[in-house]
Amino acid sequence: MSIELMDPGADGEGGPTRLEAPRLESLDGKKIGLLSNGKANAELLVRETAARFEQEHGCSVVHFIDKRNAGKPADPAYLAELAAQADFLITAVGD
Repeated sequence: MSIELMDPGADGEGGPTRLEAPRLESLDGKKIGLLSNGKANAELLVRETAARFEQEHGCSVVHFIDKRNAGKPADPAYLAELAAQADFLITAVGD
């Protein structure tokens, strides 16, 4: 039996990629989407964080999704729902 070691690093054919959303000009009155990974305390963390934005910037939570499996990526349909309804997203990993 042999083991093949795979290097997850870049192969030198390209530079680093930045997947960065444009910054919001203001947080005032923005709509928040929440995404929890389903682990203990994740929902509490996103809701408590959102409450700070509600109090300090007049934001409102418009959509919450609990993907219920920390080991899998979020379903693209869930992410599309969040993107369609919210100005920004808060996500958390609990435990």
